[in-house]
Amino acid sequence: MQSGGAGGTGVGLYNGGLFAEINDKIVRYALPAGSIVPQGPAVPIVTGLPLGGDHPMRPFVIDRDGSLYVDLATATNSCQGQNRTLHSPGVDPCTELKTRGGIWRYDANKRNQAFSPAERFATGIRNAEGFAIDDADHIFVTQHGRDQLHANWPERYQPEEEATQPAEQLLLLKQGGDYGWPECYYDAIQGKLVLAPEYGGDGGKTVGPCATKSAPIAAFPAHWAPNAMALYDKQQFPAHYRHGVFIAFHGSWDRAPYPQGGYNVVFQALAGNQASGQCEIFADGFAGSTESPDQAAHRPSGVAVGPDGSLYVSDDVRGRIYRIVYRGGSGAGAATTPCPRATAPAGKVSVDDAKPPEGTHPDAGAADATASLPVPAGATKEMVALGDRIYHGQVGGAPCTGCHGANATGTPLGPDLTGTRWLWGDGSYAAIAKIISAGVPQPKQYRSPMPPMGGAQLTSDQVSAVAAYIWALRCLKTRVPTRRNWALRRNLLSAPI
Repeated sequence: MQSGGAGGTGVGLYNGGLFAEINDKIVRYALPAGSIVPQGPAVPIVTGLPLGGDHPMRPFVIDRDGSLYVDLATATNSCQGQNRTLHSPGVDPCTELKTRGGIWRYDANKRNQAFSPAERFATGIRNAEGFAIDDADHIFVTQHGRDQLHANWPERYQPEEEATQPAEQLLLLKQGGDYGWPECYYDAIQGKLVLAPEYGGDGGKTVGPCATKSAPIAAFPAHWAPNAMALYDKQQFPAHYRHGVFIAFHGSWDRAPYPQGGYNVVFQALAGNQASGQCEIFADGFAGSTESPDQAAHRPSGVAVGPDGSLYVSDDVRGRIYRIVYRGGSGAGAATTPCPRATAPAGKVSVDDAKPPEGTHPDAGAADATASLPVPAGATKEMVALGDRIYHGQVGGAPCTGCHGANATGTPLGPDLTGTRWLWGDGSYAAIAKIISAGVPQPKQYRSPMPPMGGAQLTSDQVSAVAAYIWALRCLKTRVPTRRNWALRRNLLSAPI
């Protein structure tokens, strides 16, 4: 936040008040009838909520009786002893579950309630950012599935399973429910909870204690990131959309080096407290020509239903809010676009769209793209060209683009690799190779660590090659900015991949 606050952007209305999340608190502002501007000081409702780690956000929802349900998402990906690190086993029992990884319930009508583990309503939920409550008081929450199955356990999962497993979820929230994290994840293809590798899982074969956990009522493609949800209970849209939920999918990063997904708004029909049929893509195209964290033009992050039945979608790239209205007939029989099936393949590894000359050599285009890059001492032009292909996932299965972006200019998950400022090392060829090999277990400015070699199984020659490529990008930027150098850099960083 501009004010320097931590946490997220949870907000809600209840009983003449505007409730908001700030730092370790949920506070209430008075909101006079007919006004859209809150008045008076912020009154603490809940204080002392845990902060930090991978998921510092504290989204919440308030029901008609004033029960305040707060998501206290996990500090880690899968409760490993070393977060997001190759072969690090899970902490057993997961002590994080005492204060994180679940939904806590408080009273929106009371002030100065202190956080306590005793107020936990449900457990085993990694990151529930979307809430919806229907007329029968059923509470639905979305869940972000875990990351890095192949990256951290490459001998148990195929490279494409990094992109296709596990599913994102829609949960029916029940008091005392246990939804499985960190011991379990939802296998999108088998349609069941299975044992996680950190706790003895064997690539999706063993169920073990997951047989007693609460499964989701609906599943969505892996890593799409369901950031918000709204129940549609108005009359403006066709009847087909009533009493279902709209979900804003922020878009993936962990599908690299395969194509990313999400960046859309999905509709899931409901029948009572269960999902009804396959979900459908309701609104798409937010990302523009490229679906990736660093190049998406827009990313859906919030969704809400207005009093007149219009649907509002927020974009956290350019700070826009879209209003979707319906004008027309009943809409009966109108064509819809179904969500991809859980069994859908990961897709092809993202490659350079440039065609090799005359079709005579499949690597010609890639080699030409790096031919004019500088080369560090001890490397060759061929190594730089190979490093380009490794970085972009064409060799070795490296997911570099997922965190650092297709152009290596950084994303919210990882730093810019083309600049002059280095968070680790001195920017030398040797230092870059060392960082790639060892990983970054404790980042200085980013919330998630980088596993050794980004979670890929690279050879020493491949590590040297990708280090040479990153060194070349940095060196290109720090050279004297002649017209030729800037043109070259612009062409390299804007080429489709």
